[in-house]
Amino acid sequence: MLLLKNATIRSMAKAGTFDGSVLIKDGKIAEVSNEITLPASAECEIIDVKHHLLMPGLIEAHCHMGITEEKKGQEGDDCNETVHPVTPMLRSIDAINTMDAAFSDAVRAGITSANIGPGSANVVGGQFAVIKTFGRRIDDLIIKMPSAMKIAFGENPKVNYAGLNTSPATRMAIAGMLRNELVNARQYLEDYEKGNTAYSLHYEAWRPVFDKKIPLKAHAHRVDDIFTAIRIAKEFDLRMTIDHCSEGHLIAEEIAKEGFPAIVGPDLTTRNKIEVQNVAFKTAGILARAGVMVAITTDHPVSLIQSLPLCVGLSVKQGLSLEDGYRAMTINAAKMCGTDDRVGSIETGKDADIAIFDGNPMETFTKTLMTIIDGKIVYRAKEYV
Repeated sequence: MLLLKNATIRSMAKAGTFDGSVLIKDGKIAEVSNEITLPASAECEIIDVKHHLLMPGLIEAHCHMGITEEKKGQEGDDCNETVHPVTPMLRSIDAINTMDAAFSDAVRAGITSANIGPGSANVVGGQFAVIKTFGRRIDDLIIKMPSAMKIAFGENPKVNYAGLNTSPATRMAIAGMLRNELVNARQYLEDYEKGNTAYSLHYEAWRPVFDKKIPLKAHAHRVDDIFTAIRIAKEFDLRMTIDHCSEGHLIAEEIAKEGFPAIVGPDLTTRNKIEVQNVAFKTAGILARAGVMVAITTDHPVSLIQSLPLCVGLSVKQGLSLEDGYRAMTINAAKMCGTDDRVGSIETGKDADIAIFDGNPMETFTKTLMTIIDGKIVYRAKEYV
């Protein structure tokens, strides 16, 4: 057992902070209380948190960590299968290298889980997975697989396939190809249940999407692409997150009315494409105030994974409330990833994924003092031994 006592706890199960202790047993949070008394015979490591901030481990809701490795060029880039624009059967876990240095950076930043998957070169890119950020064997790190089905609108599919003189070369073709795929997948699922067709790995990948167990993960920056994504999700009655949502602040009320959550970012980058000309840190706050559930993404390696709390802080600076800032990198991210039953808040029974900071993690000079994953201390600052 591990007892973290004298902590300032931001549990994310409720707003604000309170002074208390957290007891960890068998990798889970066993008790959260103002004061925890252990039996005299209990074998337990006790750490005095000294009233530093204790909160859930941070969650990156959309990135390509380990699937696009740093400093390894084409040899380490397995993010986009730019041979066929529709590849739903691809699984990110078959390409994530947990030895990528970004995993260590994530742990030192207090990030304990990440939703990792294919890029946006294809109309349908494949399956995302939520994994823990510490460990060697990917199979042991999985929280949820699949966690989402990646789809993409706008420039990226156009640019990647127009040069090959094949579809999609227009936004019309992107939407048409996606609709055609969804129609075929729905028909396959109906036929397979009736025993009228053979098993297809390609179309079976759509089963959790149509069962509403996982969402579409829609790469959409521009207003028109966001509306197209919403149109198709509603047409097929599917769950969806709007990822990037760069022009979401221009249509915040409409997005709120439709009820789809948004994973905003990466804003800590250059406006290097036409469709990201309106990228701004104000987007998250405008969406949240309109009633949209918001998370923040670094889109690593587009911006570095360890900049996640900084990106949230810059969004707070531009209008996102402080409480929504904390939620954007914890419980909101967990809900969008479909993992809030295990992570995202400090509550009894959840995974003991915890980060301890010497201040607000959104502030530049704040240090990560300790990162705990599944009840094990995986990072400890030298000055906090």
